[in-house]
Amino acid sequence: SSAFIGSSFILKKKGLLRLCRRGRARAGQGGHAYLQEWLWWAGLLCMGVGETANFAAYAFAPATLVTPLGALSVLVSAVLSSTFLNEQLNVHGKIGCILSILGSTVMVIHAPQEEEVSSLASMAEKLKDPGFIVFAMCVLVSSLLLIFVAGPRYGQSNVLIYVLVCSAIGSLSVSCVKGLGIALKELFSGKPVLREPLGWVLLVCLVICISIQINYLNKALDIFNTSVVTPIYYVLFTTAVMICSAILFKEWQHMVLDNIIGTISGFLTIVSGIFLLHAFRDMPFTPDLLPLFLQQGRADLHTLWRSADRHQSCQHQPLLPSENKGSQCAEEEEEEEGESM
Repeated sequence: SSAFIGSSFILKKKGLLRLCRRGRARAGQGGHAYLQEWLWWAGLLCMGVGETANFAAYAFAPATLVTPLGALSVLVSAVLSSTFLNEQLNVHGKIGCILSILGSTVMVIHAPQEEEVSSLASMAEKLKDPGFIVFAMCVLVSSLLLIFVAGPRYGQSNVLIYVLVCSAIGSLSVSCVKGLGIALKELFSGKPVLREPLGWVLLVCLVICISIQINYLNKALDIFNTSVVTPIYYVLFTTAVMICSAILFKEWQHMVLDNIIGTISGFLTIVSGIFLLHAFRDMPFTPDLLPLFLQQGRADLHTLWRSADRHQSCQHQPLLPSENKGSQCAEEEEEEEGESM
């Protein structure tokens, strides 16, 4: 899933760049010319394959266990963008990718267990929970404000606007995927699921949510750097899914203290890695960026190496040196004595 999703970002970005070179209307400005670009459709196909694998994972495992593994898509996208899009990945970015993977591993080890939901009837009871209804209303209202109020003003300059829309709506799409996964398991077991209206409602909501995500993710990719959009989207999407799963499936209700600490620590490690990948993306790593005391130590070490080389040049002379070489060594020794004085 991570390999296909990470590759889909690169293909979509390549398609959007080709449209920009042709002078077509950009997605960030409200254009939809990318629908005529085959590279964009190839990226969409890759994302569809990856999301299908995610669909299968969400049907059989807790969302808080599946979602952190998406950090691998950040790594795939960062490596491929530096190769095919000429987007630089410096030392900080590489360290950030490693931290993201380590944090995801810790989260997987300490992942919470979701409350058992084995039928559409139990899923319907979960969706009627007042806590989830309040959460869903907050997501919808905040998304509308971001789309119609903040988007026209700050969407071209702030990467968080469109990515927040994708992440908030994505938390609801994960809930729809969980419900459809349960419906498919019941369908394969021979139950009359097609007569249940909840399955069709979840399918329609999933299509709407995914359409909104694709639209605003394309805008973010068209305006901002891929190595910036992908990790920020991952962090915000993971946060939204964790909150939604905790409210809907009560995943954190029966966790012990060490698992809670491990999950939070793993997530903070991911955030630290994403910060390194984002904040220092345009900063080259050179010795001049080191602190002053490290630069002084580096200069002293360089002086020591030069002194050692001079001693070695005098000590490793032939057994019968010529007069010039002998006088040269004598002059060097006199210079060293003068420096010591």
